[in-house]
Amino acid sequence: MSDFAEFSKLAVTLAPWRPKIVFVGGWAYRLYLYEPRAYKPDFAAIFTQDADVAFRERDELEGDIKAALVSAGFKEKPNFAGNFQPPAMRYTLGDEAKGFYAEFLTPLTGSPMRRNKVTKQFEPDATQANGGVVAQKLRHLEVLLHEPWLVTIPAEDSGIGEAVADLRIPNPVSFIIQKLLIRDERAREKRAQDVLYIYDAMYLFSGAIEDALLPVWKSLEATLTDAQRKSITAGVDALFAEVNDPIREAVTMPTDRQIEPQNVLKLCQNGFEELFGGA
Repeated sequence: MSDFAEFSKLAVTLAPWRPKIVFVGGWAYRLYLYEPRAYKPDFAAIFTQDADVAFRERDELEGDIKAALVSAGFKEKPNFAGNFQPPAMRYTLGDEAKGFYAEFLTPLTGSPMRRNKVTKQFEPDATQANGGVVAQKLRHLEVLLHEPWLVTIPAEDSGIGEAVADLRIPNPVSFIIQKLLIRDERAREKRAQDVLYIYDAMYLFSGAIEDALLPVWKSLEATLTDAQRKSITAGVDALFAEVNDPIREAVTMPTDRQIEPQNVLKLCQNGFEELFGGA
């Protein structure tokens, strides 16, 4: 089974909940291929093994997502990293070491601590049960849920013989801005990967900034805190003021194309100037 077929199987299984979920992370970037406003590149998207499924922390997901996934052949495995209670869950297909898997995410807003109702002790507010699954809470995830765009995987690409319609993914502005906001939380390799994601998103939608992205940025900016706005500005300065190690490492990641570090810097600087300057 191809990775697109595996993702399509996940999306079809989650059809009853798709109006309330957004596919974020690397699969969002891969699905930009099917957005009409995107430039159609001659290179492949970065491969990603996992599918991140996000929902708003206050949205009630009716029904039993876990039961639907298990019935479709997914296996539930707890993620004990961080010793959070309850542990976040991972849903795998195929070889657990190398296979496709899905995880659920929801925003962390407010205090990172909560009082345990049983022990009365404070503990990290790191997970949330909803719809039969347990999602990990992440800071700044709400940015990815702002005004999602809809895409459809055509039947010839889905791997399951039918189109998979109305998949909600982050708009490119939210995709880029969230990468800037989480930069200090990322390991070195992940930070370089995020630089490549930002560059590629800018590349794909460079012709749609004024008409499509600028209005989204204006509406998104109005929802941000002062601290987030300052962090975005600091993030652009930290990652794109000059050719630096994250940019140098980012250009080595693709195996099907050659990218010059200076071209990454120039395109991103021009893109941010057009996006923020137009606001």
